[in-house]
Amino acid sequence: MFQILVIDDDTAVQELLRRTLKKQGYEVTVASNGEDGVAQAQKLRPALIICDWIMPRLTGIDVCRRVKADPDLSTTQFFLLTSLGSIADRVKGLDAGADDFISKPIELNELQARVRAGLRLHQLSRDLKIAKQDLEAELAEAAEYVQSLLPDPVTEPVSIEAKFIPSRQLGGDCFDYNWLDADYLAIYLLDVAGHGLRAALPSVAVLNLLRSRALPNIDYYKPSDVLRALNTTFQMSYQNDKYFTIWYGVYNRISRQLVYASAGHPPAVLISQSPTSTAKIQRLKTPGMPVGMFPDAPYVDNCCDVEDLSTLYIFSDGVYEIHQPDGNIWGLDPFIDLLAAYNDASANQLDQILNYIQKLNSKAVFDDDWSLLKVNFG
Repeated sequence: MFQILVIDDDTAVQELLRRTLKKQGYEVTVASNGEDGVAQAQKLRPALIICDWIMPRLTGIDVCRRVKADPDLSTTQFFLLTSLGSIADRVKGLDAGADDFISKPIELNELQARVRAGLRLHQLSRDLKIAKQDLEAELAEAAEYVQSLLPDPVTEPVSIEAKFIPSRQLGGDCFDYNWLDADYLAIYLLDVAGHGLRAALPSVAVLNLLRSRALPNIDYYKPSDVLRALNTTFQMSYQNDKYFTIWYGVYNRISRQLVYASAGHPPAVLISQSPTSTAKIQRLKTPGMPVGMFPDAPYVDNCCDVEDLSTLYIFSDGVYEIHQPDGNIWGLDPFIDLLAAYNDASANQLDQILNYIQKLNSKAVFDDDWSLLKVNFG
């Protein structure tokens, strides 16, 4: 049974509406002024409110604004009861949030028809709200699942930690690190184009495929070989036009050599800190198209020696493509400068970097997924 709240200081109008609506099978509550009406609305959360426009102290417009500002009454339909018929008055009522008008004197057939229409809209709004809540709950569960797939920090024989903040509940960034054997560590970070579920699904698929080493006839110690296999497997023409960038590296802890390849991904940054000289900063990137764009795209390896007291940073472009209030975008160069400035921070370095960039961001959330992986080789 739909609950209807009538707010009017005229007892005759109250009684007319109460009797008429009760005969239609609705549950009706009456309030004699605006203050009481707002309190009843917050208590009952009715499907429909019929409120007189002109009342002492709190007018119908004031009541309407308060009702529409309450999230708990977001699906409640609000009708203004009025003898004012000018277009300017109607515009004023609509701007305040009114959903419809009932003219005085009241014509009962019109009243009943407008009430039925308003209640249909209320029911539709409520169904949509419930569906949205169910979808958000499912997305939250999916986000928890994706988060659970990401690796935990490690401390030996190298130290690895990460920060990951999806721009929505689900993001297209993913990363992993695992030992191929006792001496070789594989590290990678990928960024699927787009956001939400359509980006998260291929991201998780790539993660599981690499983690299980299910790609056949592949040398997982050779990054370019891995990228070629991924490119063959994930052509965008078969993946809902989704492609992704990736940086993939393999570190030999005995020779302290890092072999790497990239596919359209931002460069990893290797900072070698020397006690007696300024830090050496290397940008580690190889030419290569994003995975999925072209079937025969070539990928190549490069390598570098990892000195003592070196730290490797791998990230997606969301960490530095930060829109500024002046319309410009904070870029890669200042981000690398920031990494260098915080590289010798003793604790909570990634938190400090994240806090700095959050202050730069002109919005409450990032426009893109924010992923930063730190590998400290000691």
